[in-house]
Amino acid sequence: MSYWRRTEPARTIVVVLAVLTAIWELSVHLFGIRAFLLPAPSIVIADIVANPVFFGRQSLYTLYVTTAGFLIALIGGVLAAIAIVSSSFIDRTFYTLLVATNSIPKVALAPLFVIWLGTGGAPKIAIAAIIAIFPIVINTTVGLRAIDHDMIDLARSARASRLDIMMKVRFPNALPSLFAGAKIGVSFALIGAIVGEFVAGEQGLGYVILTSQATFNSTRAFAAIVVLGILGTIMFFAIEWIERWMLPWHVSQRAKTGH
Repeated sequence: MSYWRRTEPARTIVVVLAVLTAIWELSVHLFGIRAFLLPAPSIVIADIVANPVFFGRQSLYTLYVTTAGFLIALIGGVLAAIAIVSSSFIDRTFYTLLVATNSIPKVALAPLFVIWLGTGGAPKIAIAAIIAIFPIVINTTVGLRAIDHDMIDLARSARASRLDIMMKVRFPNALPSLFAGAKIGVSFALIGAIVGEFVAGEQGLGYVILTSQATFNSTRAFAAIVVLGILGTIMFFAIEWIERWMLPWHVSQRAKTGH
């Protein structure tokens, strides 16, 4: 029963995708839509199956950029959240500045990163990191602050240091919020990687979409989008699996398993 409950989200996604794919396929044939406008799913899948090495190589590059950017955002975001909670000065300055700069469209910054860092992987990783870091910082900060003051007082009465309180009381309490931010952040990191490949890409799924658009190869563009969707879904559920493994005690995980 617990296994059936755990796999319910995946089964729901499969059913919904199957229904949407069937509607898409039927619509293309019923209305006679030409392939360069909207290719049928069967044609898109056939292109992926016919070119596994090509799509595999492009996917690995996008995965590398996304993962690197996400890890930088995760480490930097957690450290920033700890600093914000630990220092009222940083809270008043850096946190306020972070919220203000988040309103700037990150896509507009992409050409600047290319100027500063060149056209290799560095600017794409930087774009992925800067887009992903905000939800991680915000969620982790909220989690670190959402602690019962009685627990803080109890730790202080036991002569716990500020570092002990942060690492043994606040941080474990903040893990559910941290994972919530991480699941949002990994999706944002993938978006950042694609934006970077659009601006200064020579490989990757974003570059495939860009070059396919230039040659009106809609089938190849849709194939890259499908692979991107699969990649993003895998990364999201990978974070969720790590959360389930690390936080089996949390109420959200017990609810999923029916305990």
